[in-house]
Amino acid sequence: MQVDLGVFAHNEAAGIATMVARLTAQTVPGLDLRILVLANGCTDDTAALARAAGAEVADLPEGGKSRTWNRFVHDLSRPEARVLIFADADIQLPDADALARLVAALQARPELHVMNSRPVKDIVADPRGLGWQDRLIAMAGGTLDDWQTAICGQLYAMPATCARLRWLPAGLPVEDGFLRAMVLTDDLTVSEDLPRIGGADVWHIYESERSIAGLIRHQVRIVIGSALNMAAFDALREMAPPVRKATLQLAARDQGWLRRIAQARLPRWPDGFVPLHFLVKRSRNLLCNPRRLLRPKGLLLLVAGFGFDLIVWLIAQIRMARGTGAGHW
Repeated sequence: MQVDLGVFAHNEAAGIATMVARLTAQTVPGLDLRILVLANGCTDDTAALARAAGAEVADLPEGGKSRTWNRFVHDLSRPEARVLIFADADIQLPDADALARLVAALQARPELHVMNSRPVKDIVADPRGLGWQDRLIAMAGGTLDDWQTAICGQLYAMPATCARLRWLPAGLPVEDGFLRAMVLTDDLTVSEDLPRIGGADVWHIYESERSIAGLIRHQVRIVIGSALNMAAFDALREMAPPVRKATLQLAARDQGWLRRIAQARLPRWPDGFVPLHFLVKRSRNLLCNPRRLLRPKGLLLLVAGFGFDLIVWLIAQIRMARGTGAGHW
């Protein structure tokens, strides 16, 4: 079975050779696995180093993960490929058969549109020598989203036929959240069908932010990107279904589409630029899990998490108001 793996790499010269070596060492019996490094908008030697490591490389002059996603799915993947795998260039695969198991899990459940790998922070995978701040960061993992019903953009697989139904607007700061909504709702034409997304018995390791300032910067980008997604969803819902699909295909090539939508629809009463949902999401999830709150550190996590989310929410509001949000919306 033909499987195409797209490795999204933007200025990953420091680690791309190691990533290519790890991927080519994967055990993939029964699969015709093609590894394609998607070097997008790079200003370093990512493409050259990936080629030197033995990888096939698409050297794309324009950056942006959503734009690169469209190129991989619609232009660069093999027409005969039955499964497409999407991977970030800076993750680790501890198991030598992770890719084969990810594909097998997807094939075993034909009703799925997306099969996720479970994301694990490096400080969780190896907790030795952690200080109090790192332990708190590790403890907070998984309090915002369920990896089995979200799309983890770091590593997931899709049937190629499902992926090729989708187009992502250029410039999305949170492309996996946008894709999730389109997959679950058939481009916002039906109610969410959560069983379309699942999680495999596969895991990968990613590098965690280790400072509070870094965590805040990362989460501000996520919140702003999610707020922009919601503005785009509202605009699309006002269109007839056939117009939505055509609009998304055009938006995939129009860098200004998302900006125009945001300027036309934000801010709005009573949320402002960023919905209140993003302030209370973590606290609500924790309150819905009283067993976790009853643990010794549960109350600490609730209080610290809400304080962190409040800071992020306020910064996101200010940056959106100034027009300096993610991607300079």
